[in-house]
Amino acid sequence: MPVPDAVNQTVVPSALVPVTSRGRLMQILGVSFGVAVLIGNTILVGILRTPGDIAARLPNPALFIGVWLIGGLYALLGAISLAEPGAMLARSGGQYVLVRRGLGEYPGFVVGWSDWLSTCAVIALGAMVFTEYLEPLVPALAGRRAPAGVGLALLFGLLLWRGIRIGDLSQQILSALKALAFGSLIGVCLLAPVPVWMAASPGAPPSGVALVAAIVLALQAVIYTYDGWTGPLYFGEELRNPGRGIPRAMVAGVLLVILIYVLVNLAFVRVLGIDRMAGDPFVAASAGKALFGDRGDLVIRLLVLLSILSGVNACALMAPRVLLAMSRDRLLPVAFETVNDGGTPTVAHWTSIGVAVGFIVSGTFNTVLALCAFFFVASYTMSFLSVFALRRKEPDTPRPWRVPGYPYTTGLAVVVSVGFLVGSVVADWGNSWRSLVLLALSYPAYRIIVAARGRSQVSS
Repeated sequence: MPVPDAVNQTVVPSALVPVTSRGRLMQILGVSFGVAVLIGNTILVGILRTPGDIAARLPNPALFIGVWLIGGLYALLGAISLAEPGAMLARSGGQYVLVRRGLGEYPGFVVGWSDWLSTCAVIALGAMVFTEYLEPLVPALAGRRAPAGVGLALLFGLLLWRGIRIGDLSQQILSALKALAFGSLIGVCLLAPVPVWMAASPGAPPSGVALVAAIVLALQAVIYTYDGWTGPLYFGEELRNPGRGIPRAMVAGVLLVILIYVLVNLAFVRVLGIDRMAGDPFVAASAGKALFGDRGDLVIRLLVLLSILSGVNACALMAPRVLLAMSRDRLLPVAFETVNDGGTPTVAHWTSIGVAVGFIVSGTFNTVLALCAFFFVASYTMSFLSVFALRRKEPDTPRPWRVPGYPYTTGLAVVVSVGFLVGSVVADWGNSWRSLVLLALSYPAYRIIVAARGRSQVSS
């Protein structure tokens, strides 16, 4: 993929990251891993479920496909914007690293904690949904979803504990299989004969203020479905050439996700018609049944299982790197900096897996994800603002990638994010006010950590 000439500059992560006796991450990953982790972290079960809700709000094929394109454009604006500080800093740790460097330690602390907790919750949710969809194929799992979910989380923990080379291989294989499976589903839906009884005319969409409200609410669901495109940022110093690798992985990955999402929805519209999709809680299953009959359930279940496995693998790789980055900045105990010979942050890794297991056993992962939804949108907003802050604070720092169309492209991403943040608060005030309380409580917790760090430095 063509990129600006500035991308040809190389960033040397070792110059930016402290080396300690506790080990260090391995700089061995390529662009293909970055694309794979983005796909694994983004394309989950949402694309198979969300279209029904969108079709109910916008029962018109042009409007329906249009919001998926707009959501993809937002993700692309985000990718080209955050690729700049990601390539410039070349540190593993996700959005925490960007926000801390751009806006300061406390905003970084908030982003880091919320990002880590929500990623652990996604691991737990993925493990539970996997067992739910596997149960009809393996009847012995009946009544044992929680133990099976714990077992799956621990299995990934053991697999990825061995090192990043295994994580790289497993992520690329699982994401490739997922992309191939979605490609096959798209091909069948677009080329196979559509049952005559499925043919239908689109309903009348809302108009005026109701249409604007419907588009806004539909875009909220679409943008959530696109979430995950920040995946390569968690591995900045582990890419062989982050100056090239981060922008290329993020741009190529997002474009591939947009292509898959738009084609999947075009395929569903062709097979079912927009009116049959409207309100369907699982459009993919309905399309599978229409095309494959009784075998459709098996086809869609296998697609869901593949989607979840690559997502759990990606999240289990990402979560510990947030803890590692925060530990390096002395916002967590120094033990979280420990990295084994395979390049796995071991203490952070097993802590993340342990928290995910705790969410499964306690059944609290949905609550955590609901509370973190507010922080998810706020993190994007702060990350985009960090691009402006770093341009102002560090104008002379080498930037292997510069945002095309800056400041307008990043500014548009900020405007959309702020609007999305307001909309999320209004649409889900029940969880949003709890999130705001947690935000308020995070400050005294942060001050306690800073005070303890100061005492430790004085005593040493």
